[in-house]
Amino acid sequence: MADSQQYSIDTSHLDFDPNEMREKYTRERDKRIRKEGFGQYQATAGEFSNFIDDHYVEPGFTREPLFDEVDVVIIGGGFGGLLTGAHLREAGVKNIRVIDKAGDFGGTWYWNRYPGAQCDVESFVYMPLLEELDYIPSERYAHAPEILEHSKNIAKKYDLYKDTCFQTEVTEIRWDESISRWIIHTNRGDEMKAHFVAMSNGILTRPKLPGIPGIENFKGHTFHTSRWDYDYTGGSSAGELTNLKDKRVGIIGTGATAVQCIPHLGEAAKQLYVFQRTPSSVDVRKNAPTSPEWIKKLKPGWHQKRVENFNFSLTGGEPDKDLVGDGWTDVANAAKEMQRDKPSLSADQKKEALEIADLKKMQEIRDRVNTIVQDKKTAEALKAYYWQFCKRPCFHDEYLDTYNLSNVELVDTLGQGVERITETGVIVNGTEYELDCLIFATGFEVGGSYTGTSGYDVIGRDGAALSKKWDEGLATFHGMYSHGYPNCFFLGFTQTAVTANVTHMLNEQARHIAHVIAHGVNNGLSTIEASQEAEKEWIDIIEQHSGSAEQLYIKCTPGYYNNEGASGNRNGFFSGQFGGGPGKFFKILSDWRDEGSLKGLDIN
Repeated sequence: MADSQQYSIDTSHLDFDPNEMREKYTRERDKRIRKEGFGQYQATAGEFSNFIDDHYVEPGFTREPLFDEVDVVIIGGGFGGLLTGAHLREAGVKNIRVIDKAGDFGGTWYWNRYPGAQCDVESFVYMPLLEELDYIPSERYAHAPEILEHSKNIAKKYDLYKDTCFQTEVTEIRWDESISRWIIHTNRGDEMKAHFVAMSNGILTRPKLPGIPGIENFKGHTFHTSRWDYDYTGGSSAGELTNLKDKRVGIIGTGATAVQCIPHLGEAAKQLYVFQRTPSSVDVRKNAPTSPEWIKKLKPGWHQKRVENFNFSLTGGEPDKDLVGDGWTDVANAAKEMQRDKPSLSADQKKEALEIADLKKMQEIRDRVNTIVQDKKTAEALKAYYWQFCKRPCFHDEYLDTYNLSNVELVDTLGQGVERITETGVIVNGTEYELDCLIFATGFEVGGSYTGTSGYDVIGRDGAALSKKWDEGLATFHGMYSHGYPNCFFLGFTQTAVTANVTHMLNEQARHIAHVIAHGVNNGLSTIEASQEAEKEWIDIIEQHSGSAEQLYIKCTPGYYNNEGASGNRNGFFSGQFGGGPGKFFKILSDWRDEGSLKGLDIN
């Protein structure tokens, strides 16, 4: 059904009809919705388990199992785990162990080494602890090797390599009531004990594959972008994929990862076919080396100030100056400008002003396609018809140009996806495209059970499984503790506040968790647990604030942001998030710490 809302504010300045555009957005969304929802994807298990192999370590790693005890086990060596470890060290906690299935620190930047990988939020706000490490990124949007190296340097500075268990997967965490300790079981035979456990598994860690008929039949070479096979392609994260010069390559997916690696594939391959279900919005990147003159002007405290300024600007605040001023803040700034020009607007009209600003920005992005892509049919297929934040916005200065190369062909599936995979290629609309190599840029598993995304279950008091408790939706206090699971903490998208700059959210969570754990360690406490009352109160707050955001995303084109267009999934990517905005959420945490009584926690 078309979205027929009419605007009450003046739209005569637009060179398109906003009501017609809304209706087109709805039509484009509806033709992409599939009844299978997340079921349209194939898990990387069984015969597909090779898609998650670690290419960056030597095979055959073994070690003796551990049966010892530590104060804190941190699960996950990405930025969430690193920040938790850093804040714990600053709070004086010494006996820390990090567990990660990877061969080193880095999290998503350990795995994602595909050509062209870089941060899409400005590195001066995305990369954490810059002042603490006395480090300035080399460019505005740093590339993956630099971010990975920064991750390792954080671990070195805060002595987190000590006692770390890499290449180790947790299989279960179980509470032992008799000793008030967690028993952590792993695939290495470990049964280590921990007084406290902090879990920062990361929601976008386990690759997923499309459930396309025949996917198991392809006889050519295949891999997922998060496990890039440079032995096959040649080159490095900087490109120069010389081994593809005589190869017919296909890539399924046109999201944020694909936008970054497709230019390198197009430059190198004999023939590249890009199979597209839904185009990404691709705005100007304007990356540049960091200016030495700019560095000289920085004053102590600049980093946190810039991080907060970006978040404030992006979420509707009006700072004295937008310090970042990039594609992320464009829409918010345009909406604020419209509202400033008409201070008498009602609350509903202010929402309309934000929609108009979004429509204008997306039209600018679509118009940009026309100025770059020479073939009119290809250009039209590359235009994104949805609200800007329905999918993660992309920014790139070479992606669209790639489609002007004679060896690159966009295969638009008209929103339906690939029809079938054969032994020799991919079929779309009845046509087979023969391939030597098929690359999956199809993202990560989200929106399932807790064990589905983490790979293990947490067994709390009285043998209660966390996966069962959370099966009908998350239940936490402040998003970081759950009643029945003492001394256990969660980082990530667990009833917290969403912000484009994920490391900002993780840093606030890590600071908060370290505050509580340090209190427990330094005061010899046995258990710290969210009370049932505090958990219920937080769930009530979440429900009061989350409705409008979820209603917005259900209007979006299908993707992991909105549970592939399915309503009612209480374990989706944005399900149950605090809807009052990250600034308000961070203040709730700060005020709670300042109050000092650890209100809402049962302490023994």
